[in-house]
Amino acid sequence: MKRAALAFLLLLLTRPQAEASLRVVSLNLCTDQMLLLLAPGAAVGLSPLARDPSLSAMASEAAHVPLVAPSAEMVLRLHPDLVLTEPYGATATVAALHALGLKVVVLDDPTNFPQIRATIITLATLLDARARGAALIAAMDRTLAGLEHPADPRTAIVLEPRGLTAGPHSLAGSVLAAAGYRDAARSVWISLEGLIAHPPDLLVLPEAPGFPSLATRLLDDPALAVIARRPVPASWMICGTPFAAAAAQMIDR
Repeated sequence: MKRAALAFLLLLLTRPQAEASLRVVSLNLCTDQMLLLLAPGAAVGLSPLARDPSLSAMASEAAHVPLVAPSAEMVLRLHPDLVLTEPYGATATVAALHALGLKVVVLDDPTNFPQIRATIITLATLLDARARGAALIAAMDRTLAGLEHPADPRTAIVLEPRGLTAGPHSLAGSVLAAAGYRDAARSVWISLEGLIAHPPDLLVLPEAPGFPSLATRLLDDPALAVIARRPVPASWMICGTPFAAAAAQMIDR
Protein backbone atom coordinates (compact mmCIF):
# COMPACT_ATOMS: atom_id res chain seq x y z
CA MET A 1 0.00 0.00 0.00
CA LYS A 2 1.26 3.49 -0.88
CA ARG A 3 2.42 5.93 1.79
CA ALA A 4 -0.58 8.27 1.99
CA ALA A 5 -3.18 5.51 2.01
CA LEU A 6 -1.20 3.69 4.70
CA ALA A 7 -1.12 6.86 6.81
CA PHE A 8 -4.89 7.21 6.63
CA LEU A 9 -5.49 3.57 7.50
CA LEU A 10 -3.06 3.72 10.41
CA LEU A 11 -4.97 6.74 11.66
CA LEU A 12 -8.16 4.69 11.51
CA LEU A 13 -6.65 1.81 13.43
CA THR A 14 -4.79 3.72 16.12
CA ARG A 15 -7.23 6.42 17.19
CA PRO A 16 -9.56 5.09 19.91
CA GLN A 17 -13.25 5.08 19.07
CA ALA A 18 -15.79 6.52 21.45
CA GLU A 19 -18.89 4.48 22.07
CA ALA A 20 -21.25 5.40 19.24
CA SER A 21 -24.38 7.20 20.39
CA LEU A 22 -25.79 7.79 16.89
CA ARG A 23 -27.24 5.27 14.47
CA VAL A 24 -26.36 6.40 10.96
CA VAL A 25 -27.34 5.03 7.55
CA SER A 26 -25.53 6.01 4.35
CA LEU A 27 -27.26 5.63 0.98
CA ASN A 28 -24.36 6.73 -1.22
CA LEU A 29 -20.92 5.33 -2.03
CA CYS A 30 -19.18 8.59 -1.14
CA THR A 31 -21.01 9.18 2.13
CA ASP A 32 -20.32 5.51 2.98
CA GLN A 33 -16.62 6.24 2.97
CA MET A 34 -16.81 9.51 4.87
CA LEU A 35 -18.97 7.87 7.54
CA LEU A 36 -16.49 5.02 7.95
CA LEU A 37 -13.57 7.46 8.10
CA LEU A 38 -15.19 9.65 10.74
CA ALA A 39 -17.48 7.45 12.84
CA PRO A 40 -17.30 3.77 11.89
CA GLY A 41 -19.00 2.73 15.12
CA ALA A 42 -22.08 4.77 14.23
CA ALA A 43 -22.66 3.06 10.87
CA VAL A 44 -25.69 0.73 10.92
CA GLY A 45 -26.27 0.60 7.17
CA LEU A 46 -24.30 1.34 4.02
CA SER A 47 -25.08 1.47 0.31
CA PRO A 48 -24.88 -1.74 -1.76
CA LEU A 49 -21.62 -0.47 -3.31
CA ALA A 50 -19.80 -0.03 -0.01
CA ARG A 51 -17.93 -3.35 -0.11
CA ASP A 52 -16.81 -3.14 -3.75
CA PRO A 53 -13.01 -2.63 -3.65
CA SER A 54 -12.99 -1.32 -7.23
CA LEU A 55 -15.19 1.60 -6.13
CA SER A 56 -14.61 2.14 -2.41
CA ALA A 57 -11.33 2.87 -0.66
CA MET A 58 -13.04 1.69 2.56
CA ALA A 59 -14.37 -1.62 1.25
CA SER A 60 -12.59 -3.68 3.92
CA GLU A 61 -13.89 -1.45 6.72
CA ALA A 62 -17.41 -1.85 5.32
CA ALA A 63 -17.32 -5.64 5.60
CA HIS A 64 -18.90 -5.74 9.06
CA VAL A 65 -21.68 -3.19 8.38
CA PRO A 66 -25.05 -4.31 6.92
CA LEU A 67 -25.83 -3.17 3.40
CA VAL A 68 -29.16 -1.48 2.86
CA ALA A 69 -31.19 -1.15 -0.32
CA PRO A 70 -32.21 2.44 -1.16
CA SER A 71 -35.81 2.07 -0.02
CA ALA A 72 -37.55 3.88 2.81
CA GLU A 73 -38.83 0.61 4.24
CA MET A 74 -35.35 -0.93 4.48
CA VAL A 75 -33.89 2.23 6.02
CA LEU A 76 -36.67 2.48 8.61
CA ARG A 77 -35.98 -1.07 9.77
CA LEU A 78 -32.56 0.10 10.98
CA HIS A 79 -34.05 2.87 13.17
CA PRO A 80 -31.43 5.49 12.22
CA ASP A 81 -31.00 8.84 13.91
CA LEU A 82 -29.39 10.23 10.77
CA VAL A 83 -29.36 9.34 7.06
CA LEU A 84 -26.52 10.54 4.79
CA THR A 85 -26.68 10.72 1.02
CA GLU A 86 -25.79 12.83 -2.03
CA PRO A 87 -28.08 14.45 -4.61
CA TYR A 88 -27.74 11.62 -7.12
CA GLY A 89 -30.04 8.61 -6.89
CA ALA A 90 -32.53 7.45 -4.24
CA THR A 91 -34.43 10.74 -4.57
CA ALA A 92 -37.81 9.09 -3.94
CA THR A 93 -36.44 7.37 -0.84
CA VAL A 94 -34.97 10.63 0.47
CA ALA A 95 -38.28 12.42 -0.07
CA ALA A 96 -40.16 9.66 1.77
CA LEU A 97 -37.73 9.73 4.69
CA HIS A 98 -38.04 13.51 4.91
CA ALA A 99 -41.83 13.17 4.93
CA LEU A 100 -41.61 10.67 7.77
CA GLY A 101 -39.60 13.09 9.86
CA LEU A 102 -36.18 11.44 9.68
CA LYS A 103 -33.12 13.63 9.70
CA VAL A 104 -31.60 13.33 6.21
CA VAL A 105 -28.47 15.25 5.23
CA VAL A 106 -27.79 15.57 1.51
CA LEU A 107 -24.16 16.46 0.77
CA ASP A 108 -22.59 17.57 -2.48
CA ASP A 109 -19.57 15.48 -3.44
CA PRO A 110 -16.44 17.66 -3.18
CA THR A 111 -14.50 18.40 -6.36
CA ASN A 112 -11.47 20.05 -4.73
CA PHE A 113 -9.50 19.93 -1.50
CA PRO A 114 -11.07 22.99 0.19
CA GLN A 115 -14.46 21.36 -0.36
CA ILE A 116 -13.16 18.07 1.07
CA ARG A 117 -12.04 19.92 4.20
CA ALA A 118 -15.41 21.66 4.50
CA THR A 119 -17.31 18.38 4.10
CA ILE A 120 -15.17 16.68 6.75
CA ILE A 121 -15.86 19.55 9.18
CA THR A 122 -19.60 19.44 8.47
CA LEU A 123 -19.85 15.68 8.92
CA ALA A 124 -17.52 15.58 11.91
CA THR A 125 -19.81 18.08 13.64
CA LEU A 126 -22.93 16.06 12.77
CA LEU A 127 -21.31 12.83 13.95
CA ASP A 128 -19.73 14.28 17.10
CA ALA A 129 -16.31 13.33 15.72
CA ARG A 130 -14.56 16.69 15.60
CA ALA A 131 -11.20 15.41 16.83
CA ARG A 132 -11.18 12.63 14.26
CA GLY A 133 -12.17 15.09 11.54
CA ALA A 134 -9.33 17.42 12.51
CA ALA A 135 -6.90 14.51 12.43
CA LEU A 136 -8.05 13.46 8.95
CA ILE A 137 -7.69 17.01 7.66
CA ALA A 138 -4.22 17.30 9.20
CA ALA A 139 -3.11 14.01 7.63
CA MET A 140 -4.46 15.09 4.24
CA ASP A 141 -2.81 18.49 4.45
CA ARG A 142 0.56 16.98 5.43
CA THR A 143 0.39 14.80 2.32
CA LEU A 144 -0.52 17.74 0.09
CA ALA A 145 2.21 19.94 1.61
CA GLY A 146 4.85 17.37 0.63
CA LEU A 147 3.99 17.49 -3.08
CA GLU A 148 5.97 19.36 -5.71
CA HIS A 149 4.61 22.55 -7.29
CA PRO A 150 6.86 23.41 -10.26
CA ALA A 151 6.68 26.92 -11.72
CA ASP A 152 6.00 25.40 -15.16
CA PRO A 153 3.58 22.52 -14.53
CA ARG A 154 3.79 19.43 -16.67
CA THR A 155 0.65 18.31 -18.48
CA ALA A 156 -1.44 15.26 -17.70
CA ILE A 157 -4.80 13.70 -18.54
CA VAL A 158 -6.80 11.41 -16.29
CA LEU A 159 -8.02 8.94 -18.88
CA GLU A 160 -11.09 6.88 -18.06
CA PRO A 161 -12.32 3.86 -20.06
CA ARG A 162 -13.65 4.68 -23.55
CA GLY A 163 -11.51 7.82 -23.66
CA LEU A 164 -13.59 9.77 -21.15
CA THR A 165 -11.97 12.61 -19.21
CA ALA A 166 -13.25 14.73 -16.34
CA GLY A 167 -11.45 18.02 -17.06
CA PRO A 168 -9.69 20.61 -14.88
CA HIS A 169 -12.76 21.65 -12.85
CA SER A 170 -13.35 18.14 -11.51
CA LEU A 171 -11.90 16.19 -8.59
CA ALA A 172 -9.49 14.60 -11.07
CA GLY A 173 -8.35 18.05 -12.19
CA SER A 174 -7.81 19.10 -8.57
CA VAL A 175 -5.77 15.95 -7.92
CA LEU A 176 -3.58 16.69 -10.95
CA ALA A 177 -3.06 20.30 -9.84
CA ALA A 178 -2.06 19.14 -6.35
CA ALA A 179 0.46 16.78 -7.94
CA GLY A 180 2.03 19.59 -9.96
CA TYR A 181 0.35 18.90 -13.30
CA ARG A 182 -1.87 20.96 -15.58
CA ASP A 183 -4.93 19.09 -16.82
CA ALA A 184 -4.60 18.97 -20.61
CA ALA A 185 -8.07 17.55 -21.26
CA ARG A 186 -9.90 19.72 -23.79
CA SER A 187 -13.29 18.03 -23.57
CA VAL A 188 -15.08 15.22 -21.73
CA TRP A 189 -13.92 12.74 -24.37
CA ILE A 190 -10.64 12.34 -26.19
CA SER A 191 -9.96 10.21 -29.25
CA LEU A 192 -6.84 8.27 -30.14
CA GLU A 193 -6.13 10.89 -32.78
CA GLY A 194 -6.49 13.65 -30.20
CA LEU A 195 -4.01 12.00 -27.86
CA ILE A 196 -1.51 11.54 -30.68
CA ALA A 197 -1.91 15.14 -31.92
CA HIS A 198 -1.68 16.69 -28.43
CA PRO A 199 0.09 14.19 -26.17
CA PRO A 200 0.32 15.09 -22.49
CA ASP A 201 3.45 14.46 -20.45
CA LEU A 202 1.56 11.85 -18.43
CA LEU A 203 -1.53 9.68 -18.68
CA VAL A 204 -3.09 8.96 -15.30
CA LEU A 205 -5.08 5.73 -15.41
CA PRO A 206 -7.66 5.02 -12.69
CA GLU A 207 -7.53 1.24 -12.36
CA ALA A 208 -9.80 -1.34 -10.77
CA PRO A 209 -7.68 -4.48 -10.31
CA GLY A 210 -9.53 -7.66 -11.08
CA PHE A 211 -11.98 -5.92 -13.41
CA PRO A 212 -10.40 -5.86 -16.90
CA SER A 213 -12.48 -4.24 -19.61
CA LEU A 214 -12.53 -3.88 -23.37
CA ALA A 215 -13.31 -0.21 -22.71
CA THR A 216 -9.60 0.35 -22.03
CA ARG A 217 -8.44 -0.99 -25.40
CA LEU A 218 -7.60 2.54 -26.56
CA LEU A 219 -4.46 2.35 -24.44
CA ASP A 220 -3.18 -0.71 -26.31
CA ASP A 221 -2.46 1.29 -29.46
CA PRO A 222 1.33 1.35 -30.04
CA ALA A 223 1.17 5.04 -30.98
CA LEU A 224 0.55 5.85 -27.31
CA ALA A 225 3.52 3.86 -26.04
CA VAL A 226 5.69 7.00 -25.92
CA ILE A 227 3.43 8.70 -23.34
CA ALA A 228 4.32 7.98 -19.71
CA ARG A 229 1.59 6.32 -17.65
CA ARG A 230 0.75 6.31 -13.97
CA PRO A 231 -1.85 3.86 -12.62
CA VAL A 232 -3.89 5.04 -9.62
CA PRO A 233 -6.60 3.09 -7.77
CA ALA A 234 -9.93 4.23 -9.18
CA SER A 235 -11.42 4.11 -5.70
CA TRP A 236 -9.17 6.99 -4.60
CA MET A 237 -10.58 9.35 -7.23
CA ILE A 238 -14.27 8.50 -7.48
CA CYS A 239 -15.29 10.43 -4.36
CA GLY A 240 -14.10 13.61 -2.73
CA THR A 241 -12.42 12.07 0.32
CA PRO A 242 -8.93 12.36 1.88
CA PHE A 243 -7.85 9.48 -0.36
CA ALA A 244 -7.68 12.03 -3.19
CA ALA A 245 -4.49 13.29 -1.51
CA ALA A 246 -3.08 9.75 -1.71
CA ALA A 247 -3.86 9.78 -5.43
CA ALA A 248 -2.04 13.10 -5.86
CA GLN A 249 0.96 11.70 -3.99
CA MET A 250 1.09 8.65 -6.23
CA ILE A 251 0.96 10.86 -9.36
CA ASP A 252 3.63 13.18 -7.94
CA ARG A 253 6.22 10.48 -7.34
